[in-house]
Amino acid sequence: MPFIADLHIHSHYSRSTSKDMNIESLHRWAQLKGISVLGTGDFTHPAYFAELREKLEPAEQAGLFKLKQEFAAPLDDQVPTSCRAPVRFMLSCEISCIYSKDKKTRKVHNLVYCPDFPAAAKVNAELTKIGNLKSDGRPILGLDSKVLLDIALQADERNFFVPAHAWTPHFSIFGAFTAFQSLEECFGDLAPHVRAIETGLSSDPPMNWRLSQLDNIALISNSDAHSPAKLAREANIFETEMSYVGIIKAICDNDPRTFVGTIEFFPEEGKYHVDGHRNCGVRLTPKETIMHDGRCPKCGRKITVGVCARVETMADRQEDEIPQGRVPFESLIPLQEIVSECVQVGVNSKKVTTEYFRLLAELGPDLHILRAAPLHDIHATGGPVLAEAIRRVRTRAVHIDPGYDGEYGTIKIFNDGEREKIIDDGQMSLF
Repeated sequence: MPFIADLHIHSHYSRSTSKDMNIESLHRWAQLKGISVLGTGDFTHPAYFAELREKLEPAEQAGLFKLKQEFAAPLDDQVPTSCRAPVRFMLSCEISCIYSKDKKTRKVHNLVYCPDFPAAAKVNAELTKIGNLKSDGRPILGLDSKVLLDIALQADERNFFVPAHAWTPHFSIFGAFTAFQSLEECFGDLAPHVRAIETGLSSDPPMNWRLSQLDNIALISNSDAHSPAKLAREANIFETEMSYVGIIKAICDNDPRTFVGTIEFFPEEGKYHVDGHRNCGVRLTPKETIMHDGRCPKCGRKITVGVCARVETMADRQEDEIPQGRVPFESLIPLQEIVSECVQVGVNSKKVTTEYFRLLAELGPDLHILRAAPLHDIHATGGPVLAEAIRRVRTRAVHIDPGYDGEYGTIKIFNDGEREKIIDDGQMSLF
């Protein structure tokens, strides 16, 4: 039976993160979203680590944890019957490594996963010698990524290491400002221990397939959520034993029979998909950036080079070349954003929130509605506009102005007048 895992999030101890990113809220929201396995995030933070040890207990599946019943029971009434399901947690953290290598400043975010609390405690003990883990849920350390990988492996050989959001311009292994050209350049002789990278919101698998050096590297996708509503905006789909070992093995094997797919943002919606300068409202294609010599045509300052351009500089395949044995993917728009466009009010409005929770109660978890719920059921429950919107998302029939320089892209599902026509017709052409 396939299950969904979101393995990169943050806790309420991280900067710019919702106070609702606590373990009880995460347990509830994982069910609302349809997530079976959720990374804890931020186990390096001493207070959060203590909270995790207090409130989690080993699950039936080795290496995963569940919320103790005394903390889980009060949440039951807050989860619709249609969404209730077991939730398991995997110990995870993100570490920001800022250091100099080969006379260049490198800023790389990395993910570390551990199978149990003793293994995580060993990682924390070593990192405490290097920097202040109390300052942020995602600590910033003057630490070479290779050294961090070695610390993780020395702490416990079962620990797993993944470069986070690998293409983000400012803080990633392949980003334009860090500019490593390969895993080997970053990790040296330890590179064989890196079996996966996280693609990030601004890239998707086909963009990564253009690099033959990544052919044997798994491409995982996670939400990097800073608030509960953002959970599972990207995620992984597995059909294997739901255990720490089962999940890590499926990623390492990179076999579509066990690592069956990823759920992706439309990469154009990501904040760094194309080049640009947000202060001037300038969005550029890679060719336009070259034409302007990497400078903003309005103010003359340097353009932030996005993921598309960076992939282009490193690619050794054309866009239509697809390697064998690739893990499938699907692109989705978050359900609350779809509801927002259907009712034409803000995504954080009371109207959208009320409708969102009504749909969950009637149809089941968020991801089930987006991916699998029959359109006639969506039509009967949410109306013809919502059913048509989800049909279009499933078939990628959407319009996107791509994101740039920290500005999210904007997606439109309907053109002017289309909603009204669907309502007036009283049914979609599908029916």
